[in-house]
Amino acid sequence: MLHVLRKPLLFFRRYYHALWLRVTLYALLSLAVSLITLILRRYMPEELAQRIDTAAVMPVLTILASSMLAVSTFTLNVMVSAHTSAANTATPRIHRLLLQDTTTQSVLSAFIGAFIFALSSIILFRTHLYGDDEAVVVMALTILFVVVIIIAMLRWIEHLSQLGSLDNSLDLAEQEARRSLTALRKEPALGANLLTPETILPEKTIPLRATKTGYIQFIDTSALNACAGGHGLIYVLHRPGRFVLEGTVLAQLSGFDAEADMNDIARAFVIGPIRTHEVDAEFSLTTLSEISSKALSPGVNDPGTAVDAVTRMTAIFWQAAHIPATETSRAPRVFCPPPSAQALIDAAFAATARDGAALIEVSSTLRRSLLALTDAPDEAIAAAAKDMAARALDYARKALPLESEKDQLENLPALGRSHVAQSFSTTTEPTE
Repeated sequence: MLHVLRKPLLFFRRYYHALWLRVTLYALLSLAVSLITLILRRYMPEELAQRIDTAAVMPVLTILASSMLAVSTFTLNVMVSAHTSAANTATPRIHRLLLQDTTTQSVLSAFIGAFIFALSSIILFRTHLYGDDEAVVVMALTILFVVVIIIAMLRWIEHLSQLGSLDNSLDLAEQEARRSLTALRKEPALGANLLTPETILPEKTIPLRATKTGYIQFIDTSALNACAGGHGLIYVLHRPGRFVLEGTVLAQLSGFDAEADMNDIARAFVIGPIRTHEVDAEFSLTTLSEISSKALSPGVNDPGTAVDAVTRMTAIFWQAAHIPATETSRAPRVFCPPPSAQALIDAAFAATARDGAALIEVSSTLRRSLLALTDAPDEAIAAAAKDMAARALDYARKALPLESEKDQLENLPALGRSHVAQSFSTTTEPTE
């Protein structure tokens, strides 16, 4: 049943991480609380209502409204500055992951919600829709909002210590790359059958063409399987992450009438203007690789960050290689091409191999890591890592200034390749 909801869950996840949605929900909740006050006043003790009147509540609401407006503006400025700093020091692509930071969203939403509650309450008091009878309820709710604000401020102060830092950017990129690559290993064909060179397509097929230009962000194989019914077959030609032009053939259909509504089938392909991380492991690895590549630029000159990024990506691949690739059959009428291990390895290490070739500390770490991956249990990943290790060595031979460094790099396999592989296996437990 869950696979039927994959596409709706995808859009829910996107909107769940949208800043405007969380702020809007908090704002609507604050307005609802202000209106519920008219009902709650009936349940307040009479003795307590006599102690608190409008004159006691109004100054507190005024302070709360003015201070929360200033704090919300300050929080937005800090968020924008942190995102800009992270984009400059790490990669512009990290901005998309920072926008999904639920801590910042919750804190900002709490501040804006408190501001809207205080402002709406002031308006209701000034228009005499609230009176002394509602004052005790408003005061109780104000105390509750103050407690929420204090908790939000404490969370915000702790979060500011790492927001926008390079370590935080590396952590976010690593988590997303690990999640997407793990999902890819579990469902290499997106829940469909693998479309391999041995797969024989029928002689007569109908092309399914893209309705717009952009990146393939998601393919709902369950929806395609439903469209195929009990007699049709759908052969998907492009995986998520591929840029397609309007009119590009996305799939070949067999067993469909020429009058079939192609638009309904094409809706299973979510095409957008940018690449996304949900099911595009190659893009997630590219984001992490870009942090390494930018650290090696002459303007930054930070080989330590490149070394850190390389070891993180190596650990991700080592863990993924221990996950058995499963072939699910929730879409038996659909065929999808398998992921390319070479493309994944290239996305992770090619830029660092090129940009860090002249630095022995980077090139040696990269070669050690790739040689470790040649011992991975997944043959495709091992072969791709071996090819990348040879390519990295070719880059280094031309870039390293000293012959001794070249000899050191070429003799790395004799320094204990199995020990390198063992070090990654002990630091990262394989996922069952």
